[in-house]
Amino acid sequence: MKSDKIKKGLERMPNRALLFGTGIDSSHIKRPFVGIATSFTDIIPGHTSMRTLERYIERGVENANGTPFTFGVPGICDGIAMGHHGMKYSLPSRELIADTIETVISAHSLDGLILLTNCDKITPGMIIGALRLDIPTIVVTAGPMLAGRLGQKRLSLVRNTFEAVGEFKAGMLKEPERKRMEMAACPSCGSCQGLYTANTMACLTETMGLSLPGCGTAPAVLNEKTRIAYRSGQQIIKLIKEDITARKIVTKPSLENAIYIDMALGGSTNTVLHLMAIAAAAKIKLTLSDFDRIGRKTPRITNLRPGGEDFMEDFHYAGGIPAVLKRLATKVNNTRGVNGKTVLKIAEEATIFNPEVIRPLNKPYCKKGGIAILKGNLAPEGAVVKEAAVDSDMLVFKGPARIFDSEEKAMNAITGKKIKKGDVVVIRYEGPKGGPGMREMLAPTANLVGMGYHKHVALITDGRFSGGTRGPCIGHISPEAAAGGLIAYLKDSDLITIDIPGRKISVNLSNTEIAKRKEKMKLLPPKVKSGYLWRYSQSVSSASTGAVYETP
Repeated sequence: MKSDKIKKGLERMPNRALLFGTGIDSSHIKRPFVGIATSFTDIIPGHTSMRTLERYIERGVENANGTPFTFGVPGICDGIAMGHHGMKYSLPSRELIADTIETVISAHSLDGLILLTNCDKITPGMIIGALRLDIPTIVVTAGPMLAGRLGQKRLSLVRNTFEAVGEFKAGMLKEPERKRMEMAACPSCGSCQGLYTANTMACLTETMGLSLPGCGTAPAVLNEKTRIAYRSGQQIIKLIKEDITARKIVTKPSLENAIYIDMALGGSTNTVLHLMAIAAAAKIKLTLSDFDRIGRKTPRITNLRPGGEDFMEDFHYAGGIPAVLKRLATKVNNTRGVNGKTVLKIAEEATIFNPEVIRPLNKPYCKKGGIAILKGNLAPEGAVVKEAAVDSDMLVFKGPARIFDSEEKAMNAITGKKIKKGDVVVIRYEGPKGGPGMREMLAPTANLVGMGYHKHVALITDGRFSGGTRGPCIGHISPEAAAGGLIAYLKDSDLITIDIPGRKISVNLSNTEIAKRKEKMKLLPPKVKSGYLWRYSQSVSSASTGAVYETP
């Protein structure tokens, strides 16, 4: 066992003394040591149930003759960090979390790892850390929250709070109802109710085989979740004994399965960043071309919020990820997960309880996948859009650019009603280096939706969007402005063309004009010059490769 390094032999007498100082019994020393990395915090609703889940994981580990040790991992709530300077720390926190996992496990030579996680950057960050170590690993995602209720109307965070701000400013929502919605939109613990980044990553983690079946969709409040936590604690000991490590689970075929599911569900655009970063940690080559290739041949068979009307609880009761695998059985790779079963065996045992929530392939909501990769002179390295959340009459759009060098400036123009129908809002210097941190910009997109502009206005950025974004919003424009991408040299009124079905995004400028502008226009200086964000900006790669740390 790896833990023998800290507990075996005469020279380890001081180490054992310190371990006994934790209160464990001498019998615990002989067992496999299991780290339980928990992102519990009181400030994130998706994490407040984790204290209970920690107990059940510990019970499972003990029951299977292992010794559990719990340690903490930082977590950020993107919803609370949204719309201000705090969001700059969200994507960079992924790297902090990965470093934390690597550091704690390596320093203590633990034999196996259970990742208790939820929410946007925390799940991929933990997985990246586990893949660096390549030790037996199981992920327990804490689960989505229940739909809110206001009378007979079901509520979700994004549509009934973020978008409601725009509705209120447009006079379509009155104060009494606005206040009731604010109180009722998030009625329980758990990650936000739609197919936003947190729940998309939970689903893809289950698909890759790192979680037990059902884990990705089971609501946080159900006893089913505690049973999954308990069984995960038991199963990790089996993985340790059989030396089934994280990189034996996360392979190119299992990552492709995750993309198939992502496209079939219409998941968050952030998963493009995270899956490529996960692949990099596993030393697997994954590119935007893989997303485009799989997306073109995978129909979207669910209609989950934000683009649709179904909630995560509907999806879970319809059969969840196993049911989608059943639909995609002829497409996916037959990989094996931490439960020991193959994908096709899981699919065979699955039941589709609601064929409208999880449609057959010959009756999809859309013939292509939920995410599209666009390229053109404006984004030669690529850009990403959640096609599943774009109205059909906005899939092709042409309009004059309205240029803003920060989210705040764009937000002021939107809320000040200075954007006109037909405009293409351009928000630049919000990429990984330029932000720094590549902020999610749900506030401006949600306000456009709330004001009804998502059917008349497009938005492009070198930053990124929340999984809750809907409308013709194209993110991850690469190269970004701070790296000298063409987006840095755009001017007001430049004519931009977006063709999502054709996978193209371009600006109507000649090569001669572009060269002149690059000679005359200077890039903006860095927005941050000290602290973690400065160090991050100096090391992070392009969004087109996952916004990972570059090797010097």
